[in-house]
Amino acid sequence: MRFLLDDEQREFARSLDGMLSAADTPGAVRAWEAGDTAPGRALWTRLAEAGVFALAVPERHDGLGPLPLELAVAFTELGRHAVPGPLVETVAAAALLDRLDGVGGGGAEGSGTDGADGADGAAAAWLPQIASGKAVVSLCVPAAGSPYALDPDAADTVLVVEGDTVRLAATAGPVQPSADPARRLARPLGGSVLARGPKVTAAAAYAAEVAALATAAQSLGLGRALLDRTVAYVGQRTQFGVTIGSFQAVKHRLADTLIALEFAQPLLHSAALALAEGADHSAAEVAAAKVTAGEAAYAAARTALQLHGAVGYTEELDLALWIRKARPLRDAWGTPAACRARVLGS
Repeated sequence: MRFLLDDEQREFARSLDGMLSAADTPGAVRAWEAGDTAPGRALWTRLAEAGVFALAVPERHDGLGPLPLELAVAFTELGRHAVPGPLVETVAAAALLDRLDGVGGGGAEGSGTDGADGADGAAAAWLPQIASGKAVVSLCVPAAGSPYALDPDAADTVLVVEGDTVRLAATAGPVQPSADPARRLARPLGGSVLARGPKVTAAAAYAAEVAALATAAQSLGLGRALLDRTVAYVGQRTQFGVTIGSFQAVKHRLADTLIALEFAQPLLHSAALALAEGADHSAAEVAAAKVTAGEAAYAAARTALQLHGAVGYTEELDLALWIRKARPLRDAWGTPAACRARVLGS
């Protein structure tokens, strides 16, 4: 099996990279941290126009997908440029709603909830808006590892899956601290039931896989950006009359970081293909990609911090915006321990 991207996929990645390079993503991240979501929403609209969110939405709801491999390509670029917002949660919510389309309010088994058209109506209402970029959606699946929703205050709606029940959250609790100030976490509260039953559980498991895949892709892109910035820095910083990039220890550290990222990429593409094919082993494939990419990005952040020296700790340096994302992404939608357990249990 070949894991190399084709010409169209590579061109898609280049176009996203060019668009995001021209945008002020650091400014959007800093604004998002301060509670100003306008620059981030403007960037969100441009991403939607490029077709990013449509990749997770089926054609019957004005989308292009689901296309997991192209989604992984897109989210690698989003991670490379540290784009803020519940990007992963929105595409995962699209996957959840797609799987529940046709279930109705009471689930396939008619377990009895209010609103016979609950899930059907939500899919019809939200999936086209997700594809067009008009809707920002957050998703909380406590069974996937966290009781908190990401950026619920910036989202147009929040979906919560608890056991075999999915509901629209009415509000959210106080914001919880995060290693990344641009990731605002809060526990969703209350809300109306959309659907209940075994199909909800299965749909939530699939949505969590999509979220883990997209997060792995973000981590890979983040790690590559950190490595690129560090290589550029050590090629300029001098010590004892030479650039520190000429030191053997520095070369070895950068080589180890590159190798870890290179190992993660084929695992990511393999997981995306397994998810696209509906393979029985897709959960293990996604978990392997998630833990490998997450650990590689975290190692890249540690390398960047160490080789930048004291300047790496400064808030003013944009590098900090990338470094602070590494650990939260490593742990989101599957901690390393949980991912390894899934791989070993497959």
